[in-house]
Amino acid sequence: MMMKKKSDSILGMAFFGPALVLLTIFLFLPMILTLIFSFTDFFALSPQLTHFVGLDNFFQIFKDEDFRKAFVNTVKFVIIIVPLQGLGALGLALLINKVTYCKKYFKVAFFLPVVMSLAVVSTLWIQIYSPEGILNSILANLGISAQPFINSASQALPSIAVMSAWQGVGYQMIIFLGGLQAINPALYEAAEMDHATTWQKFKDITLPEIKPLCIFVFITITIGAFRMLVQPMVMTGGGPSHSTYTMVYDIYETGTVNWEIGLASTMAIVFAIFVMILTVIQTIVTRDKEADNVNKKAEKK
Repeated sequence: MMMKKKSDSILGMAFFGPALVLLTIFLFLPMILTLIFSFTDFFALSPQLTHFVGLDNFFQIFKDEDFRKAFVNTVKFVIIIVPLQGLGALGLALLINKVTYCKKYFKVAFFLPVVMSLAVVSTLWIQIYSPEGILNSILANLGISAQPFINSASQALPSIAVMSAWQGVGYQMIIFLGGLQAINPALYEAAEMDHATTWQKFKDITLPEIKPLCIFVFITITIGAFRMLVQPMVMTGGGPSHSTYTMVYDIYETGTVNWEIGLASTMAIVFAIFVMILTVIQTIVTRDKEADNVNKKAEKK
């Protein structure tokens, strides 16, 4: 028995060991180094001149106009895309759930942009948003003058948000669709017997049943929005006038273009704090929902 347990332990480590090594090299070690570098003035081109600066980097980035602008732009992007993509995904899921024919076709059609490269999608939408693009052609037929879209400081960020929502809405749609199909049909049958309207069935049955999914989708869209990088990099280069310059874009440029690893690490720590806060919010809200469900089941018994 002892030999068998030892053999099982060795076999388990043989499977777990390579994954642990990769996680250490590409996840745990970079996290530790990022935390260490955030308290230094580490400059990649002259690492021998590195000094410990304490919290100076944290004070410096919040005094930096570009970082404040990037933070505001990121928050604006989150405010635009979360309701746009979340409600769009829910609406598509509700429509597809009612479809009886070609349901698989609609699933594939709406999910296809999700698996496409963001760089390819961004390049495609540059052509759509161009002055001679299809979108301005449609507006011209409607009697509306051509719009600058990504060439305008006021329209660039909303334009990228619309493109990002279009690209990612299929993923959340599949999640919502799975939740809708898991709802017990007997609930709707009982509501119909009580002559409930479509809105009442949606408000009193559908929304409460998919509330945990709504929370999950909200958190995932928000975290994804905070990580926006490829779209502004390909479509606008952070412009015009830094109107699409985001936190992750600032981290990228500070660390890989300006080689200021210390400052970039500090920015990454601040970004990680935002993600942690969102995760805590998700945990608290979900835990409360699960506790309510347990209490309801206990009361029924």
